Amino acid sequence: MGFLDGLRSALGMSAEADATRDADPDDLFGMSTAHLTMEADLGFDPAGVAALCFSGVDSTDFANAVEEVEAILDAGEVETGTEARFVDDSHGYEWVVLEDPDFEDLVTSVHFAADTLIERGYGSRLLAALFGFEKDGPVYWVYSFRRGAYYPFAPRAGNERDSSVEFKLESVLDGELDVEEDKEYWYPLWPSTGTHPWE
Repeated sequence: MGFLDGLRSALGMSAEADATRDADPDDLFGMSTAHLTMEADLGFDPAGVAALCFSGVDSTDFANAVEEVEAILDAGEVETGTEARFVDDSHGYEWVVLEDPDFEDLVTSVHFAADTLIERGYGSRLLAALFGFEKDGPVYWVYSFRRGAYYPFAPRAGNERDSSVEFKLESVLDGELDVEEDKEYWYPLWPSTGTHPWE
């Protein structure tokens, strides 16, 4: 299985059978309390970054929907200071990358972006939301929209992952977050260049 096939399978793009339910952006609000546990109980600091990953559609209507997301986030930046930028990765996926030291603002902005795409009829194009943390290296909580569940991803140099950290996060946050039970879907989102999955 190639990289793209694996990614599509992991995030629910390869078959409708992979989807446990329709995309529900309200699940993202679980991070509002989980990040407190990450800090207080586990010593992970928020990295001040989050992202929304989706697959594009070559249509004017979809382009207009993305422009609407951009307009909403631009308006939000005035109020919250959350900076948003749009990135295309080398695998053909699109990302909304958000930066803000206020974690609640990040959750809200990711929710707004996802909810807008759903309202415009593109919920099936949503792949994942990522929330970044730091402690001896980057760690992400990845939310799969098609699976309706979170999983931890602790990338390390050389396309290795720290499984001990991931299992620790699962054991502590399971119950507070709906953690994906099938670890086959804990798919690593390696960056092509740089540090973050969207780079």
